[in-house]
Amino acid sequence: MSVEQTQRYLVTGACGCIGTWVLRELLAAGAYVVAFDVSDDAGRMRLVIGEQDLARVVWLRGNVAELAALEHALDEHMITRVIHLAALQVPFCRADPPHGALVNVVGTTNVFEAVADRQDRIGPVVYASSVAAYDAIDDRHAESQRGTMVATPSTMYGVYKRANEAGAGVYASERGLASVGLRPHTVYGVGRDQGLTAAPTFAMLAAAAGVRYHIPFGGRCQLQYAQDVARAFVQATEAPSDGAVVHDLAGPSVEFEDVIAAIERCRSDANGLITCGTRPLPFLDHVDGVSLAEHVGPVPQTPLADGVRETVERFANLLARGAIGCDAVLAGPPRGRRVR
Repeated sequence: MSVEQTQRYLVTGACGCIGTWVLRELLAAGAYVVAFDVSDDAGRMRLVIGEQDLARVVWLRGNVAELAALEHALDEHMITRVIHLAALQVPFCRADPPHGALVNVVGTTNVFEAVADRQDRIGPVVYASSVAAYDAIDDRHAESQRGTMVATPSTMYGVYKRANEAGAGVYASERGLASVGLRPHTVYGVGRDQGLTAAPTFAMLAAAAGVRYHIPFGGRCQLQYAQDVARAFVQATEAPSDGAVVHDLAGPSVEFEDVIAAIERCRSDANGLITCGTRPLPFLDHVDGVSLAEHVGPVPQTPLADGVRETVERFANLLARGAIGCDAVLAGPPRGRRVR
């Protein structure tokens, strides 16, 4: 991937799954990268980025809910590009909605505000929205509700993401701020260990570890390899942009039984270990991603078989080296009221 060598990137939420893969892409391209995150845990990064590359990252521990911290980071490092990924996932927003709104909505507004005051140097803001921003799918009228935004998302997380898209539009009309929002669906790959749709990745880890795992939902989903998603975010920073645009991300639309079959083809000893439920995810199972390709050019789309094989093989190697365990699979989703 090619990026302008003169650009200086700030990546918020850099310690998350997509953040980790975005850093990997930027570092491989030789970019100057500042990682901004409330956590300083580089555990996910060490699973996919070599220590030599990690040593080139400038680390800033900060909270996107604090505007002054963002402004200081942008100015201290003369940032010219921002990829905003910091957010709490569905289970954490459900456990503590006020904190979810603080991080996901106030934090994103702070990013828009900080960059709006520095448009002579920075732009556009590229940020993560989600397919969860679409209206909830009613099982009785699924076909008539596909791809609409006239009712209510199915989760508070989705509500927050839709609010951010609307906020981006107001910043564009009132302040002239250019932004590009990308809506991932079900991202999978090494490092995906949180969120409602992390289950397919847990299944791949379980297969590599030789333990049983049940994917708690069924039906169809759009699986997107983490590296492809990261490349789309980086591409969006380099494409000419004006106003506030939002694009869906494409990817293979598959039945969860197909995911299980792809896993079993990689690991014959995993036959029968992975199962899935029947209840579908509460949002769209497929989007086309055409508008993104028109905006930034061809976007990578790894075939399901290749992405699953690469992920299972990575997990197997990491398990063999003792670099990762399968505790996350056995522990299940996070519980409790408050998540800090």
